[in-house]
This record gives sequence, C-alpha cells and structure tokens, in this order.
Amino acid sequence: MIHESLKDFPKNFLWGSASAAYQVEGAWNEDGKGVSIWDEYVKIPGNTFKNTTGETAVDHYHRYKEDVALMAEMGLKAYRFSVAWTRIYPEGRGEVNPKGIQFYNNLIDELVKNNIEPVLTIYHWDLPQKLQELYGGWESREIVDDFDRYCRTLFREFGDRVKYWVSLNEQNVFIPDGYLNGFHPPKVTDKKRMLQANHYANLANARAILSFRELVPDGKIGPSFAYSPAYPASCRPEDIMAYEDAEDLNANWWMDVYCRGEYPKFALEYYRRTGEAPEIEDGDMELLKSARPDFMGVNYYRSGTFCHNPLDGVGIVREMNNTGKKGTAKESGIPGVYKNIKNEHLEVTNWDWPIDYTGLRVALRRITSRYGMPVLITENGLGEFDKLTEDERIHDSYRIHYLGNHIQACREAITDGVDLMGYCTWSFTDLLSWLNGYQKRYGFVYVDRDETDGGTLRRIKKDSYYWYQKMIETNGTYEKEKWDEQR
Repeated sequence: MIHESLKDFPKNFLWGSASAAYQVEGAWNEDGKGVSIWDEYVKIPGNTFKNTTGETAVDHYHRYKEDVALMAEMGLKAYRFSVAWTRIYPEGRGEVNPKGIQFYNNLIDELVKNNIEPVLTIYHWDLPQKLQELYGGWESREIVDDFDRYCRTLFREFGDRVKYWVSLNEQNVFIPDGYLNGFHPPKVTDKKRMLQANHYANLANARAILSFRELVPDGKIGPSFAYSPAYPASCRPEDIMAYEDAEDLNANWWMDVYCRGEYPKFALEYYRRTGEAPEIEDGDMELLKSARPDFMGVNYYRSGTFCHNPLDGVGIVREMNNTGKKGTAKESGIPGVYKNIKNEHLEVTNWDWPIDYTGLRVALRRITSRYGMPVLITENGLGEFDKLTEDERIHDSYRIHYLGNHIQACREAITDGVDLMGYCTWSFTDLLSWLNGYQKRYGFVYVDRDETDGGTLRRIKKDSYYWYQKMIETNGTYEKEKWDEQR
C-alpha cells in the first residue's frame, strides 16, 4: 500500500551497527583463546578469497577502545557484537578462560560508559574445533548441553549489563553452507546430515532461551535469521507453487520452529518422502514449543525470485561469486521444486546480490503477519569496493543511498504496523567478509588493510559515517523529504 504520510521512528529506537568476533577481533591465539573451526578452515588453500584469514582481522581485540570511541562520536545507540566461544571455553567445555571473560567485560563496560546498548550474539559460526573433533559438532546431540553450559556462563557473567541477546546468528546459513553446500566448515554436502544438524541447532537454541529466562529475566533474546523473502517469477500457477515451496523450505522451516515450535507441515512431509527428514526424539517438540523468543532478529540483504523447475531440471550449484565480478553467480535449484533466477526488475551488487529495498518491508510484514512478534534488524548493509582518495576520504554515496532507502522501507513497515525495535547496519568498521576477503567492504569506518598485507589498520571515517551520525541525531528524519521523493 502507498501511505500519504509515514510514521516516525519510536523515541527509544535502537540505531545500531554490528560485527562478529572472527571477522574483527584478530588475536586468534592470544590470552588463552582456543582454536575454532574457522581458524582451521581458512588454513586450507582455496577455501577463502586469496586464502585470507582472520588471524589479525582488523585487530579489534587490541583496538576496541578506539572503535568504541568512534561509535560514541557517531552517537550509536546500540552495538551488536559476538562472543568467541573459544575465548570463554578454549576447548568448548571444561575450564573457563578468565582472560576471555575479562575482554568482553571490558568491551561491555566501555560500551555502557559511552551510553551504547550492548547487543550480544552468543554464536556467530566459530564453533570450538575440539568439539568438532570430539563428536562432530552440530551433528551430535551432545552440542545441546555444551552450548547451554556456554550460554549460562555468558548469562551469569554479562546479564547484569546486557539486556539484548541474539542466540544463534543465521542458522539458515551456517548449517546449510556447512553441511549441504560445502562452502563453510566442516564442508559436508549431505542434505540428511544437514537437516539433522539443523534439528540439534534448534534444540540448542530452545534450551538457551529457557536458561535465559531463568538467569536474565529482565532481558530479551531471539535468534537472528537471514531472511530473503521469496517472490514468484510470474503469475503462472507453476511459478506461484515454486515460490510457495521456496518460502516454506527456505524461511518457514526455520522461523516456524523458532516462533511456533513446529516444522511447517508441507516441508516436513516433503523431507519425509525424500528420506531426509531429521530424526526427532521424544521430548524434542515439547522443548521447541516451550521456548518462544522475545523478538525475531532479521539479517536482510536481498530477496529471492523463483520459478518452476522440472524433475530433470537444475540442481544445487556449489559455486558462488566471492570475487566481486558481477554476473558470475549461477542459477541453482531443487529438481521438481523450484529454481532461483535473476529478478530483471532489480539491480545487483558486484557480488550479484539483488538490491531490493521493498523486500525488507515485505520481510518485516510477513514476520508480523505470521508470528505477531517484534523484530530487530540485526544486519543490513552493502559490501562494495571502497576507494581511498589521495586526501584520505571515502566517498561512498552508493552506501548512503542503499542504507537510506532501506531505512525508508523500515518507516513504511512501521506505518504498516510492524513492531520494529531497532536497525543495525552491517558493519561498523570494515572487516573480514568470511569467504570474500577484505576487498568487500561494509563499514562506516575504513580500515587500512587488504588481502596482500596487513596494512596500518588505521581507521578512517567514510562519508557514510557522517551521514549515519545525522540519521541517529535526528531519529531517522535526516533528509526525510529526499527519501520520500525517491520512494
């Protein structure tokens, strides 16, 4: 619908930005930290762009005070960061590492001192390598107890100051990419194993929420879901069915469990017919139903467009564009279910991600209609080739345009009736973009480093830094007329 006027953002709106431990901290083997699966995975040639690693990343571990000072100068209201499991439990279980606890205490205290709300992500992909070796990590039911022990430690140590928590970041990415697509560790390509690991992750998430209720009763917790809302390629009934299947298999399969404690009927029946459905034991579904989150965290970058795919059609393509060469991504699908195709109505980034502002509004409305739950946007951002000028400026007007239009979509969703708690960009500083190296920059703050050498690691404010500063200062009304006209 088209509104004649739009509501403003709530007065307590959390204007934030985000990061993840492996992507920013560095200090991969300092102060008692153990080895994660990513510390090992990046050592294997060919797994990442130009074999980049997070051993130094952008050195946030040693420079967190400098980074928080930049956040405070911007006026940031919230900072979402993750805790490295291996800093707390170097082997995933056993003895707690006091230096790891101290680092995050220091970071949290620095944020609170600067009136920045800490938003703590418990798990952002860096599983302890010892647990992977001991019992296969997420492929074992043992992970539920170990994850809960880790969570309870964090709740006890930090729950007095941290009131917003994200349990699992993008379960619908780290599980499929680790166990089906083979992009992430442990680089498995088996759908049945993927679905079983996913079930154990669901149980771990539910157990963590129940422990949170006990130990941080005045806080809020929710998972962070990478939502790419599905569109049909046309109004042909075959394409509509493909879109319905895609939304069920790629979105409802996760969010229904989080919010309703059950797997969507049609998707579960499909996996039972293929012999790939997870094995569910007595008590599992009762646990899932007992742990409804306080909000749905949404990482939004793009929508997806789907069409009919015959039984002899295209299957999974285990390739991705991690070079930034536009047009190199390939179509893939599930024979007899759907095929994902390019949306001709949308521009794409250099990494072939569709740029779809309205898709964020669609995502927020679908979650609101289906689950009646508040939403926290935990990630939204643009990865691009930022250029440092001779006078040390970064003119990233493309990022300002991208974020501005997504913020406008948030205003439209709020006007629609969505209960939106906050908006965290990805990311505050530039960082290691997992498989994509350092060339894919997301931050408001440029970090002087690339894939070939460590650089000086100097922090340089981009044009977008000053723009977001104004956006926060005006609670989202900065250049409102400009965005209204563009929309």
